[in-house]
This record gives sequence, structure tokens and C-alpha cells, in this order.
Amino acid sequence: MSNHSLRNFTKQDSDSIYAIEIAANPFPWTLKTLQSCIGGRYITRQIKINKQAVGFYVGDLVIDELTLMEICVHPDFQGQGLGQILLNDFLAKAKENKVVTCHLEVRAKNTAAQMLYMKNGFIQVHRRTGYYPAAMGYEDALVMSLSLS
Repeated sequence: MSNHSLRNFTKQDSDSIYAIEIAANPFPWTLKTLQSCIGGRYITRQIKINKQAVGFYVGDLVIDELTLMEICVHPDFQGQGLGQILLNDFLAKAKENKVVTCHLEVRAKNTAAQMLYMKNGFIQVHRRTGYYPAAMGYEDALVMSLSLS
């Protein structure tokens, strides 16, 4: 992916970011929830290809801990390594902010995401039963952490 660029996203980018959210998630955040995570303690970054937003992440920075609230790549652009590029950027932002520990939650059935996180040193530390809505009822969340110290 040589023609990609990474930059912050702001409220002005909400519509293009939200379009990715809706395309990629069977149970998407609301636009209001997404917009509430812009500014303040949040780190919001997007990846663009040929000036089109194709992925993003939202990180929540509290003192020396950074939580990956969401990482998302448009389905048309999945499988091209963009998730890794976004995760690399997230970890670089963590180091810039002198973060000691990164956290995230991932659907128990999302093995592709779990493999990405494990490949980057995250380990499962907890399991939340019935955390995510699913087509039939609810799905567990795996809580994963990465120590940067």
C-alpha cells in the first residue's frame, strides 16, 4: 500500500468515517457515538487511499493507558494489510503519549482480528460473556492487553 496516507479525523470527516462504520459492522456505532469520540482525550485517525477514507481507529487515552475503542477497514479494502498499518499507527501514538498499557476488546468469533492483535503482542486477559450484540443473541468479548513498559 504505497499510496496511503494517515491523518487525524475531525467532526468534518464524520460522514466519510461513518460510511465505513456502517459498511463494516453488522452492529455499528451510531453517528452520535462516533462524534462523541472526537476530540478531548480521544485519538482519532483515518487511513486514506487516493484521498478516499477507507479505514480508521478510535483510541481512548487515560493517563498512561490507551484503549483501542474501534479499528475498522471498509470491506472493499480488507485483506490488504490496512488493519496492520492502522494498528502500527495506534501503537506509535501510544509510545508518543508514554503509554504503559494498551487495551482492547474483540468479538470472540473475530479470529482475523484476534490473530492481528496476537501477532502484535496482545494477550487475552479476560472474557466478557454476552458483551456484543449478535445475529442470535449476544457474543462474548475477549479483552486483550499489551504492555509497552
